[in-house]
Amino acid sequence: MSERAVLAYSGGLDTSVAVKWIKEKYGYDVVTFTVDIGNVANLDAIRQKALDVGAVDAVVTDAKQQFVRDFVFPSLKADALYEGEYPLATAIGRPLIAQLLVKVAREKGAVAVAHGCTGKGNDQVRLDVGIGTLGPDLKIIAPAREWGMTREELIRYAEENSIPIPVTKKSPYSIDENLWGRSIETGILEDPWVEPPADVYAWTNDPASAPDTPQYIEVEFEKGTPVALDGVRMSAVQLIEVLHAAAGRHAVGRVDHIENRLVGIKSREIYEAPAATVLLKAHTALQNFVLTKDQLRFKALVATHYADLIYNGLWFSALRRNLAAYVNDTQEYVTGVIRLKLHKGTCTVVGRKSPFSLYDLSLATYDKGDAFNQADSPGFIRLWGLPTRLQARQQRGTIDSE
Repeated sequence: MSERAVLAYSGGLDTSVAVKWIKEKYGYDVVTFTVDIGNVANLDAIRQKALDVGAVDAVVTDAKQQFVRDFVFPSLKADALYEGEYPLATAIGRPLIAQLLVKVAREKGAVAVAHGCTGKGNDQVRLDVGIGTLGPDLKIIAPAREWGMTREELIRYAEENSIPIPVTKKSPYSIDENLWGRSIETGILEDPWVEPPADVYAWTNDPASAPDTPQYIEVEFEKGTPVALDGVRMSAVQLIEVLHAAAGRHAVGRVDHIENRLVGIKSREIYEAPAATVLLKAHTALQNFVLTKDQLRFKALVATHYADLIYNGLWFSALRRNLAAYVNDTQEYVTGVIRLKLHKGTCTVVGRKSPFSLYDLSLATYDKGDAFNQADSPGFIRLWGLPTRLQARQQRGTIDSE
């Protein structure tokens, strides 16, 4: 029996051709692997297509719950937002795919794994590093990095080898989707001066045509994890799907970002992330309610590093695990409800409540019942300003007198 390779298989042109190409170039029998993390319409149809194009076996799995539980919600707790814009939807899906590829390779006795990434993007790094960390003995094959064929040459190769391929109109964009978001690039979007055409968006209404009446929604968290919408407890996947539909209807979740790729270039990326946008805003608001100023400021530094680790394909690194331990500790009291207003492309926090709130009305109010002792302030101010007064007296040359 020939040695085997497990191929991450989407059912598109590139991975369909890769089944034959890997056998031809490396001599491996190909086992395909397809995972649904919110972007696959029919796993059974894809499995049959893989067998039709020459795979010796085809494995399919629904991993949506695992995706949200083990990857999406941990990144939400960390407030991971790459460069302050990108909710990391595609990026956070890649470590799960790498993990499952290695798992299937072990189960099928494969000596290699393969994926359809090109040599220009970030995903090749995420998958290669993830696979190399979890299965360092496995050979990694990336046909699209190696074969050097244009799209026309790929189609000709498929025809010459009787490989059935999808006969559909090619999208002018490169698109990736999962539960946490949708990424769109290439085509006219490569001109950073051009406004994204309407056909770029599939999940969100245009703000101008969104409902005139705003929608209020309440998100409940327990220890940093969203568990209910409007008082109704839901599974993780259902909660994201319901919030996705509501926010998308109100045009919430569009991002137009000039992004710094890991490979050293800038790229123009369009994202749609309705549920992610709302949950990230709600989670941040609740944290602001229950954590101290110093906790919040340090956690913001951690969030930047955490997002970079996800984006750069280092989910399985020791540092990411270290930061996750810190993040989880900060979430002990991130329990409560945030009320948000969705309207014409905006998502606004309009209400907060938590049993662990650090907001004390008796201290904050200027009305009757004010418990703040204003007589304490002069002494506090004298001590607070002591260093600057001392420096002014001793080092007057360093003080701007203007």
